[in-house]
Amino acid sequence: MKQVKQFLFVVVSMVLLVSPLQQAHAAEALTVQEAMKEYDGTKVTVEGYIVGVPTSVYHVEQSNFSSNYALALADDPNETQQSDMIYIKLDSQYRSEYGLQNNPDNMGDFIEVSGERDDYFSHDGVEYVTSIQTKQDNGGNGNDGGDTSGSYYDSASGLTGSSLKTELHTIIDDHTELSYDDVWGALRVTDQDPYNSSNVLLLYTGRSQSKYENGGNIDDWNREHVWAKSHGDFGTTMGAGTDIHHLRPTDSTVNSSRGNKDFDNGGSAQGEAAGTYADADSWEPRDEVKGDVARMVFYMAVRYEGGSGEPDLEVANYTGTSGSQLGKLSTLKQWHEQDPVSTFEERRNDIIFSDYQGNRNPFIDHPEYVEQIW
Repeated sequence: MKQVKQFLFVVVSMVLLVSPLQQAHAAEALTVQEAMKEYDGTKVTVEGYIVGVPTSVYHVEQSNFSSNYALALADDPNETQQSDMIYIKLDSQYRSEYGLQNNPDNMGDFIEVSGERDDYFSHDGVEYVTSIQTKQDNGGNGNDGGDTSGSYYDSASGLTGSSLKTELHTIIDDHTELSYDDVWGALRVTDQDPYNSSNVLLLYTGRSQSKYENGGNIDDWNREHVWAKSHGDFGTTMGAGTDIHHLRPTDSTVNSSRGNKDFDNGGSAQGEAAGTYADADSWEPRDEVKGDVARMVFYMAVRYEGGSGEPDLEVANYTGTSGSQLGKLSTLKQWHEQDPVSTFEERRNDIIFSDYQGNRNPFIDHPEYVEQIW
């Protein structure tokens, strides 16, 4: 009997010693890299950015999500290496709020997860989740639409005017160039309807339409050059002509109506695109995408500065422009303020950066750059 009591005393002592350690792990949030080093069965709380949906030990979907069953977290919001991610198994109570198939706008959010360290898909993971919270990271970002691009813009810090414009050009200049045929497939991903993964959203009409109803027929969608390709004479050549930061799906006849008009307020209602107006030399899109249009135009004016045989694009403060200019600057600045950056734009920017071109639109990440340059 004495031996049994001694045994029980040792067991209870061990429990009392282990339990506080496990509680400390649960209370103190770990980075993804720290959590991956914990032993299986350890209760952990881990913080990280949502970077996709794991479907196997070797694959994480970072767009066009196919399920709500798991998340991949990383310390870097732009992480693409599975070896630097931890997989989070989502039980049924968390799927409706955090699953990326239903909530693609959650991509890039900074969250805190508590659960048990255990492999998932034979990869470092967390299962038996007890809580998930969306929160802000130490930089003040999170589910508040901030810049998730890490140190991407460090060299532009403190600059203004032409110096800032020049430095931003240097940052975003060299990127992967797509063929014009590749643009079809890219837009099916970048402009996917968040509520219907089979469709894309059309820029000027807002219509949700099948990804594969594309072409030149009436009511097909086609590839709109927001910076009209005749304003710089770049056509559909690789580079400016295929840069998906300014290419968007649009109704083919609405695209034809826009033509190569500058952007400004006023005119007559455009029949197919509600809230859109046009006159002889200007085009006013619906309120919901005015800021999107402005930020795409500003991107093009910074990205294409005439080097390496590329066009030198500039934003002019009038309509009826010609050559490599596009207007109207004062109106575009107004639209930029009127229609702030949306989660759709942020997601699109992230996908273009991680999956296609490897560069970003600075005016989505840092809206303040517009006023600092122009």
